[in-house]
Amino acid sequence: MSKIKRVLAIDFGASGGRAIVGSFDGKKISLEEVHRFSNDPVEVLGTVYWDVLRLFHEVKQGIIKAKAADGFDSLAVDTWGVDFGLIDEHGALLENPVHYRDKRTNGILDEAFKLIPREELYEITGIQFMELNTVFQLLALKNTRRHILDRADKLLFMPDLFTYMLTGKKLTEYSIATTSQIVDIKTGNWSDTVMQKLGLPSRLLCDIVPSGTIAAPLNASICEECGIDPVPVISVCGHDTQSALTAVPSADKDFAFISSGTWSLFGTELEKPIVDEKAYAMNITNEGGYGGSIGFLKNITGLWLIQESRRHWNRHGGNYSYADLEKLALEAEPFKSFINPDAPEFMPHGNLPRRVKDYCERTGQSVPESIGEVVRCIYESLAMKYRLTFEKLMDCTGKNYPAIHVIGGGVKDTLLCQMTADACGRKVLAGPIEATVLGNILVQLLAAGAIESLEQARQIIADSEQLREHKPENSAQWNAAYEKAYPFIK
Repeated sequence: MSKIKRVLAIDFGASGGRAIVGSFDGKKISLEEVHRFSNDPVEVLGTVYWDVLRLFHEVKQGIIKAKAADGFDSLAVDTWGVDFGLIDEHGALLENPVHYRDKRTNGILDEAFKLIPREELYEITGIQFMELNTVFQLLALKNTRRHILDRADKLLFMPDLFTYMLTGKKLTEYSIATTSQIVDIKTGNWSDTVMQKLGLPSRLLCDIVPSGTIAAPLNASICEECGIDPVPVISVCGHDTQSALTAVPSADKDFAFISSGTWSLFGTELEKPIVDEKAYAMNITNEGGYGGSIGFLKNITGLWLIQESRRHWNRHGGNYSYADLEKLALEAEPFKSFINPDAPEFMPHGNLPRRVKDYCERTGQSVPESIGEVVRCIYESLAMKYRLTFEKLMDCTGKNYPAIHVIGGGVKDTLLCQMTADACGRKVLAGPIEATVLGNILVQLLAAGAIESLEQARQIIADSEQLREHKPENSAQWNAAYEKAYPFIK
């Protein structure tokens, strides 16, 4: 019998998903993508939904193709955070999960803070305030569609919803639970105070289980449909950020990282949360991770700005690749204007280049006109936002980080990686690209006992992946530009 351990990782991003088989030979992990699919939100009568039934169909297609590719010993799902499905008392999904970019939470923070003070909510949860957080989605649901909430028996976050569809088991994995801003970050349990003060029903909340819990075997009907034998379904770090953090190939206990993709998650890993005045002022997140660790990180709008701009230009007759946009950016004059990537006007779908221009005009800056100027403005603004965040991160933790690990899909964006090194004045170690998938696989292997510790897991990634190094250049120019950018990015 082969000693190679094979596991199936189902990894969902905001725009697509993959089914990837990871093979572990005792020393290194190799990846085989067996299925890829798009993840297309659907707007119906003004509400934006996730097309969850089609996505579940794609999960099953991934299982079938993985079986044909020599099978697997377990499987697990990771997704984006905060969004959820509601299950009734009979186990049925009440409606498609609503997309975090839906407008139902617009302006909800002020209402929430009348019910529970902002400082108290942060002290309990340690989570960054964003209108899209689960707790505010639930408050909006209570206000506008109370009948749905009244019919609901259980809330299942997206990875837990897919686990339920695969096994019939209702549970909540620790990392995804903490994205909700309902967990008491000091105890790791649900906060009755938050639920009671916001008038939300506690019956919705399932038991929280540690990352790496074996949820249940694959349901018999799924096995019959897909033609496979039962295998365990593992509740890995269900939030893709924490899955990626598990795969940071650092031998050092203290390290800084950016999980770069549609969102940029900039932070470090801690043993205990930091919930103090500095962290509150920074509006930084303490998110649960593998082994009860804390991902101390800032959620920054990331390559969404480039992705959505490209979609707009291509919808209107363009045919630009990301390489084309990078070339145009390099041809544009540097440091002309800056945006705050986290400004609320950049959150919705639509004509993002127009909003970039409007922001620059409104703030009295040179207005980028060409495509290259807009792209350069976005890239430089992201790099400057990273520097601002990096400085605050070091202030909060009292630690200095000699390098920044960049992981995830943004590793492919060499221009942004270099600008990050330039802006932050630190060496950037780029890789692995498939950090989220590798983290999913690692936790499955840890759950199976094939890997003994997180330290060993990270060494395996370091041995399996080749990192690309970016050294800071033109420091004096970037330092001067940062002073110019600061008023617009803060």
